[in-house]
Amino acid sequence: MKVASLLIAGTLAASTALTLQAREHDYQKGVLLRMDSSSCGYSEKDGKTLVGQIVGTDGQHKKAQELLCQEYVLESDRLTYRIRPKDAKHPALLPVGESAQFRLHKDKMILRVAEGDGKEREYLVISMVPRDDAKTTQAARVNP
Repeated sequence: MKVASLLIAGTLAASTALTLQAREHDYQKGVLLRMDSSSCGYSEKDGKTLVGQIVGTDGQHKKAQELLCQEYVLESDRLTYRIRPKDAKHPALLPVGESAQFRLHKDKMILRVAEGDGKEREYLVISMVPRDDAKTTQAARVNP
């Protein structure tokens, strides 16, 4: 009797763990429509040198260079997302025009592209806009 109850308890624990794991990674599907370069700050470099500071010949000139970040447009069945890589120093180049799987977790989007290496990457959601064609389809369902 003890063996049977342990076997049932083990089976229930394993099935619960599988169910929780399946819920945890419930992906939505979307298509990467395009990639744009958008301004995400400036990099400044001083014109100062050690010798120039000692002699007093260095001016206060700074070289400023605009930094550009990758910004992708991801379209799902109901929404259009604008996203940026969370890791701006080492962004992965995503294949535009390909399908992607994503899930929203707290304040970030976890994205994976099957055609690429299949790794999950974190992205910041810049904006979310309902699709116009999704609105008309939904209105048609409500008002037949």
